[in-house]
Amino acid sequence: MTDLAAAAGSGAGPVQGINLPAPSMTGAKSLEEALAHRRSVREFAPGALTLSEVSQLVWAAQGVTAPERRTAPSAGATYPLEIYLVAGKVDGLGAGVYRYRPRQHRLEAVAEGDIRVPLAVAAVDQQWMSQAAMVVVIAAVFERTTVRYGKRAERYVHMEAGHAAQNLLLQAVALGLGATPAGAFNDAEVSRLLHLPVDEAPLYFVPVGRVSR
Repeated sequence: MTDLAAAAGSGAGPVQGINLPAPSMTGAKSLEEALAHRRSVREFAPGALTLSEVSQLVWAAQGVTAPERRTAPSAGATYPLEIYLVAGKVDGLGAGVYRYRPRQHRLEAVAEGDIRVPLAVAAVDQQWMSQAAMVVVIAAVFERTTVRYGKRAERYVHMEAGHAAQNLLLQAVALGLGATPAGAFNDAEVSRLLHLPVDEAPLYFVPVGRVSR
């Protein structure tokens, strides 16, 4: 049991975060196979994800690959994206909201409790999302990019969110998991549920879970 899970089980309250297992740099499925098998999945089996799978998924979205380099391209290396996990069923990780810290490859606890159902309600009542083991939420701090590129930055940030989401979707396929991107939600309610800072805006959801067969 991880420190975070132990703290949640003992009533000690949330801790600051949890170090993730190192991501793998090789896999059993080729990129071509992942592209060929990518499908939008809206029915999930009840099984939990492993912490290693979570590690691989968030690394694919925004992991560090070299100094000042990440898995997804960023205009001017301004890196405006922030990755949040709404965890419901992850072995070794208590239900709650977590922020991914790419440089440390670490999850930072934001809030305890399973909010998958209210998150699905905020996403125009797409209840299938609440059946996923977790929902990855891609948010952004636009100012990091606008300070360099002005009005054009809004386009760049949205493009970057797409890059990160596609990486995540292909990694899910490579792991034998199901995932679907979604962009319909109430921004203000999602920001409230995730306790987002005022300078961050939610852009994209990617629910991930075991495939229902």
